[in-house]
Amino acid sequence: EIGDRKGVGANLGNLGNAYKDLGETHKAIDFYEQALAIDREIGDRQGEGNAVGNLGSAYENLGEINKAIDFYEQALVIFREIGDRHGEGSTLGRLGNAFLLLDDARKAIEFHEQQLIIAREIGDRQGEGNGLWNSALALNKLGERTKAIARAEAALIIREAIGDPKAEKVRARLAEWRGQANPFWIKIG
Repeated sequence: EIGDRKGVGANLGNLGNAYKDLGETHKAIDFYEQALAIDREIGDRQGEGNAVGNLGSAYENLGEINKAIDFYEQALVIFREIGDRHGEGSTLGRLGNAFLLLDDARKAIEFHEQQLIIAREIGDRQGEGNGLWNSALALNKLGERTKAIARAEAALIIREAIGDPKAEKVRARLAEWRGQANPFWIKIG
């Protein structure tokens, strides 16, 4: 029976996401690979891009950053081919994060700058906030604290405006960078 192969592929991807969220990354990879096989079989380029990107994320979780980058680069090609600007921007952000994990902050910033351009073009406030925050982390790693703070402040404004629960994380890091962290751990008297 042929059935809904696209639906099966999407559900396999969702199962992979669930297992990844549970910390069972190897199981997630199995489901992502099954989804990818179906997406390629039926010619679903969107599904293929998603599956390849998910595989990259799973390998990043396992600490296999170079393998993750390979998958992210494949996803980027697919999203560009099909004109999926959101997928392209998100994947550029993932690439930036992966390169930051490899201690290549300059390359990370290049990818986050591209992500920011796309996020702003398509009105993706979440993507813009992510790009600003992640570029702030890379700038900080380069020792460019003033630029990092400016980016983080812009990210915080967006995250607060859209109700992103990660806003608190940005606020705390900003306080740390500004030297205003609450020193609750200091003993008094």
